[in-house]
Amino acid sequence: MREIITLQLGQQSNYLANHFWNAQESYFTYGADEESPIDHDVHFRPGIGSDGSETFMPRTVIYDLKGGFGTMRNINALYEIDGDPASSSLWPGQTVVQRQQPIEASAYQASLDSGQAPPELTTSAVRYWSDFNRVYYHPKSIIQLNEYELNSTVMPFEKWHMGEELFASLDKEHDLLDRDLRPFVEEADQMQGLQIMTGIDDAWGSFAAKYMERLRDEYGKTPIWVFGAQEPSRGLPREKRLLKLVNKARALAELNSQASLVVPLALPETALPPTVQLDTSSPWHVSALFAAALESVTLYTRLKTSDRVYSSSLGNMTDLLNVFGKQTIANLEMSISEPPMPSQNGTNGTNGNAHGLNGLNGRGETVRSLYETAMDVDEESEAGSQKGAAALDIDLSSPQDLGLNLGGRRRRRRHIFSQVLADRGQDPEAADIEGDLEKREQSINGMRRLKVHNYRSGVAFPIIDSYPKIFRDRYGHPIRDHVSIQTALSTDSTVMDKVKALRSTVVRSIGLEDRETIGNELAEIADSYKEGWSSDSDLDDDEE
Repeated sequence: MREIITLQLGQQSNYLANHFWNAQESYFTYGADEESPIDHDVHFRPGIGSDGSETFMPRTVIYDLKGGFGTMRNINALYEIDGDPASSSLWPGQTVVQRQQPIEASAYQASLDSGQAPPELTTSAVRYWSDFNRVYYHPKSIIQLNEYELNSTVMPFEKWHMGEELFASLDKEHDLLDRDLRPFVEEADQMQGLQIMTGIDDAWGSFAAKYMERLRDEYGKTPIWVFGAQEPSRGLPREKRLLKLVNKARALAELNSQASLVVPLALPETALPPTVQLDTSSPWHVSALFAAALESVTLYTRLKTSDRVYSSSLGNMTDLLNVFGKQTIANLEMSISEPPMPSQNGTNGTNGNAHGLNGLNGRGETVRSLYETAMDVDEESEAGSQKGAAALDIDLSSPQDLGLNLGGRRRRRRHIFSQVLADRGQDPEAADIEGDLEKREQSINGMRRLKVHNYRSGVAFPIIDSYPKIFRDRYGHPIRDHVSIQTALSTDSTVMDKVKALRSTVVRSIGLEDRETIGNELAEIADSYKEGWSSDSDLDDDEE
């Protein structure tokens, strides 16, 4: 059934994943005459609740620190059990139960529980990622790690060795894959892959790296995508910012050799376009922007296979992007535009198919479909840039890293090895479906190698009540129903420049025992983005 199993590691990833799951829930249809274009079996598992009723819950495993789950319990309305802890105790004597003061449910959650219309959320109302959750999870999905406490000032979970040591101790005691992941894998008929959402600039980066080692040992050839979230670092003290960069450098070095694809996610430090207005201090806002890009670029892995042109898989998209087999790190960009006109698409009223002219971006400019800019490898210009490759409004791939150690050197022209362009929520009739199908078949048959690969869907991104109103129309008004999103996922030469700059910045801050190894691994990553083209400058040699 093409199942994808998700791993969520830490607070940043759980904010991100919660937006993702809320969006998936919005695609469900309940009318006999409605049909969703989404194959829900990809991300949801059937089950039986405690009362014998059928359930449909996410195929996910959620890790967070003590206090990170907020008001969420490991049981819910579908899996209510006897709440007496003594009933399951092996201790024959008298027990004394000490209960921590429970966290009061948010007004949004209380309204959902009572079946009432929820109030509009605000940044101050969202204290935890569970405060805007709309989905029930299986009890086996909820795993709290009590060794560290969320937002602790005494022992914050932020240093690399902490994640390594925590994973090692837990895995030695429990065998995490066997206890937590295997039950979900064994339910899958034909798993297409795993997606991991994790922080990479704190101790969760090392926890994820160790988890990846175990995953690769167990599931050798299974496609595994890693989305590495990073907190905004502008305004942080220099020492804190350097610590985050060191963690990121080590995470990229470790994950690059194990994952099928690594997609770093960071808020650009430059001004965002007028289409986006968000509070950078709010993880609810920042993760919402990341989630819109992530959910859009992976949309085609869960479209029903009846869409024989644009339905895809994690494995297929990995093969398209990793041209030379060594380019694991990909850059993600996005643009936002208004759908041409609102209309229902049969997804419980929160989404839409857009028909008519192309949409408008925040500057009031007509947004051309990404399909109008698609090109083949033989259309590459002599300078090494691509005429048809997309450069979108919002670069989520840490563009600020290019300036870490630039000095007076000029920046090279971007060279794209491969790019997956995805256009959702625009006019379906604008797509050259037959042309796209012909090119895809020629690529599969080895007749021609495409450099830009086009995917399109009329399914717009849903703006549901749990999602912040961060998108704006051309008049500056909040977009409240659905939005068209264009994404570009690319393997390109800027990865080399970023990794080299990152290496030069952090290599002296890494312990002597690991400095040479990490430095060499980062240099190898940078070198893998030279293959297949000639650099026009050798002025960026590494500094030790």
